[in-house]
Amino acid sequence: MLIIPANSASAAGGFEVSNSCRFNGTSSDYLSKTPSSSGNRKTWTASVWLKGQPSTTVNNIAGQAVYSAGNAATDRTHFYFTNGIFEFRTEISNTQQIITTNQTFSDPAAFYHFVVAVDSTQSTAANRVKIYVNGVQITSFAAAAYLAQNADTYVNHTVLQTVGRASYIANQASGSYWNGYMAEFVLLDGTAATPTSFGEFDEDSNIWKPIDVSGLTAGTNGFYLDFKASANLGNDAFGGTDLDEYNLTAIDQSTDTCTNNFATLNPLAPMDTGSLVQALSEGNLKANGPAEGVGWQTAYATIPLSSGKWYIEVLVTQVAGNEVVIGLNPDNFSNTSDTAHSNSTAGVWYQSNGNKWVSGSSSSYGATYDDGDIISVLINMDDSEVTFYKNDASQGTISFNTNLTGASSIIFGTNGIEVTSITQFNFGSPPYAVSSSNTDGNGYGNFEFATKGGYALNTKNLAEYG
Repeated sequence: MLIIPANSASAAGGFEVSNSCRFNGTSSDYLSKTPSSSGNRKTWTASVWLKGQPSTTVNNIAGQAVYSAGNAATDRTHFYFTNGIFEFRTEISNTQQIITTNQTFSDPAAFYHFVVAVDSTQSTAANRVKIYVNGVQITSFAAAAYLAQNADTYVNHTVLQTVGRASYIANQASGSYWNGYMAEFVLLDGTAATPTSFGEFDEDSNIWKPIDVSGLTAGTNGFYLDFKASANLGNDAFGGTDLDEYNLTAIDQSTDTCTNNFATLNPLAPMDTGSLVQALSEGNLKANGPAEGVGWQTAYATIPLSSGKWYIEVLVTQVAGNEVVIGLNPDNFSNTSDTAHSNSTAGVWYQSNGNKWVSGSSSSYGATYDDGDIISVLINMDDSEVTFYKNDASQGTISFNTNLTGASSIIFGTNGIEVTSITQFNFGSPPYAVSSSNTDGNGYGNFEFATKGGYALNTKNLAEYG
């Protein structure tokens, strides 16, 4: 199943979000601070744009935490995902108030905008916690135990406040960390705001899009994370106390945002004998292949191509012999055997042994590639051609089957017969350090080599060329 990001505000115009932060759960990435004085614990609002892997449970106890406050398992407030379901929870002296959505948010290609507005002073229970997604209030819940009137939460209290991790993780080995992207994280202390403080519906497309939030009132412990300072990703753009960074570096600053959404690998589109969904990390840009003894496994990109000229780079971190292939397959291709690259009647691949696969047939093509090599792919959908490069040296242009021109996707395959392979994909916002910083003709992307007339695979370029 391939996904075109449906809720991107990239073509809508208006306020532009330049950066997000890429959190990686396996690296224990998070931000935190402990306020020196309490603010308003009864009334507050959190707003954040999220893109990631909320359908995958990182921790069986608490899922993936977005924001959390508290120092103990029995006294905390947080909201998080468990198997794609969004939950708000406050625990006071081991008494829980839990609100759980019926709706599942499992699209790894989309940026969702979540607003949690709390005002426990309200006389009507349902008005004490309001949850909005993409500008619309959620009113259907699998569970809805609201805060008691005038109850104090632990948000804005003098206890640990964490972004991207549960604040209390004792006896939780994987730590309940968020996996994916965050943009425009705003906490307002003392205000129960509506979504229109943070976004608006575009008058032409009706797409929910962000607006400038810099004029909002933060309150005592509120903050605004715009992630524009790569050396200080916890910077409070409202001017308050910064959050401390843990395991986050400048590489984790991303240009993949809710106003220009970049392609990633797609954990919902596994093929062949197994799934790479659990092996994708770094914002679904790093793929660990299967363990030894397992056959071929593959993963698609989230944005399929039907026209235009496109450019990507793939850093091969670990490869064994001929056990990695990078290329294109038609979007409607499905295969349950362990030889997707050879069974495809329209695919075109470059294999690490130097061979090419075209429409199911293998032949000699170019140089072998190994650990540390960068494989660039220049895709010309208009002329049905693809050119592969090894460390910027062309291996030759290949004409591909016209079945690929309807709609095709970049696809990665790896074989676990010998050893686990590792590749990192750069669709324009790389998960690894790039020294040359080349952009495409529109100024998008961060590539090691020149893009040779190809464009980064993001929604702004797609609206113009795709």
